[in-house]
Amino acid sequence: MNLHEYQGKELLKSYGVAIQEGVVAHNVEEAVAAWNKIREATGTDVVVVKAQIHAGGRGKGGGVKLAKNLDQLKEHAGNIIGMMLKTPQTPGGMDGEGKLVRKVLIAEDSYRPDFDACKEYYVSILMDREKKCNVIIYSTEGGMDIEKVAEETPHLVHKEYIDAELGLQAFQTRKIAFNLGLSGQAFKNMVKFIQSLYKAFTGADATLFEINPTLKTADDRIVAVDCKVSLDENALYRHPDLEAMRDKDEEDPTEVEAKEFDLNYVKLDGNVGCMVNGAGLAMATMDIIKLSGGEPANFLDVGGTANAERVEQAFHIILKDPAVKAILINIFGGIVRCDRVAQGVVDAYKNMGNINVPIIVRLQGTNADIAKKIIDESGLKVHSAILLQEAADLVSQVLAEA
Repeated sequence: MNLHEYQGKELLKSYGVAIQEGVVAHNVEEAVAAWNKIREATGTDVVVVKAQIHAGGRGKGGGVKLAKNLDQLKEHAGNIIGMMLKTPQTPGGMDGEGKLVRKVLIAEDSYRPDFDACKEYYVSILMDREKKCNVIIYSTEGGMDIEKVAEETPHLVHKEYIDAELGLQAFQTRKIAFNLGLSGQAFKNMVKFIQSLYKAFTGADATLFEINPTLKTADDRIVAVDCKVSLDENALYRHPDLEAMRDKDEEDPTEVEAKEFDLNYVKLDGNVGCMVNGAGLAMATMDIIKLSGGEPANFLDVGGTANAERVEQAFHIILKDPAVKAILINIFGGIVRCDRVAQGVVDAYKNMGNINVPIIVRLQGTNADIAKKIIDESGLKVHSAILLQEAADLVSQVLAEA
C-alpha cells in the first residue's frame, strides 16, 4: 500500500525523523489557510506547492511549484488542484492520461535562508530479496533519478546491508554519514536521521522508504524534503492507523473492487484473462499464455475457496477489461474439489448471461474427471482441458478465431 507524501512524512515524524513541515489542502481556500499557518511559524512568505499523487517525478510534470507570495500561492494551487498530472511514473508516462490531482501539500521552504549552503542526498531502505535482508541505499547525488546515477556513476551509489537478527548497528550509521562526506553537527544529525528512519521502516512494516532528496540545511540539520513510502499490505492488520490512510482514489478501481471480495488481482496489459487458485500456479498460467501466443491481461488468485460466488465475482472483475479476448481458468483441486469449481463456473456463467468471450477451463486434482463432465455437459460455450498443454492449445485456438 502506497502513502501520499504528506502521510509518509507524518509517519516519519512520529518516529523522530526531521521532515519538511507542511499542511495538506484540497482547494485554494485551504491552501491560503495553510500558507498563513506556515508563514506564522516560519516568518517567510515562501512556500512550496506539491501535488499529492502516488507517483514520482511530479516536478517534471509541473506538479511542484515554488510560491514566493500569496498571489503565486493562489495561482499555483489553483492550477495544480484538478489537473491531470503526467509524470514518468504515471500510467502511460508523459504520453499517458496522467493522474487527477485532488490535493496539494503546502510545505515550508527548507532551503532558506542560504540555498547555496544546502546539499541534497539520496537515501532509501528496502528489502534485498537475493540477500534476504534489508538494505540502505544512499548517494551524494540526491534530487536526481537514482537509476540514472547508478548507470552513469555507479561508484556514487552505496549500499549498507542490515543483518536481520542484529538490526542496524551504530557503526553502520556512522559509515553512511562518513561516505556522504559529512562532518561535525551534520554528521551527528545524519547518524540520528538514519537511526530514526530505520526504526520507522521496521516499525511500520514498510517495503520501501525513499527519501529523495534528503537535505542538509544551511544550519546542518538533516531533513526529509520528499518521501515515498510503501507498506506491506500483509502486515496492515497490525497497523489499523496506517490502513486508514489508504487512498482508494489513487488505486485502480478494479483492483479496489477485487480486494473487497478478497481476490488477489493485478491488472496487466494483455488479452487473456486469468483465474487461478494459488500464486505459483498463477505465474505458471501467465507463462503458458505467453508461450501460446497470448498476453496475460491480469493476475487473479481466487485462493483456496473457489466457490460459485467467488468465481462469479472473479468473472465480473476480469470482464471489466475490454481488452480481454479469452479467459483461462486454471484450478488445482487440492483443498477445493474440482467438481465444485466446475459447478461454480457453470452457475456463474448462467447467472451473468452476458459472457461474450470464450472460456477455457483446466481443472486438475480431486474429482477432475467429474469436473470435466460437468463442463462438457453444461451446453455452455466453455472449453475444458485436463493437461496444461491442452489449455495452452485451446488458448491459441480461440485467439486465432477471435
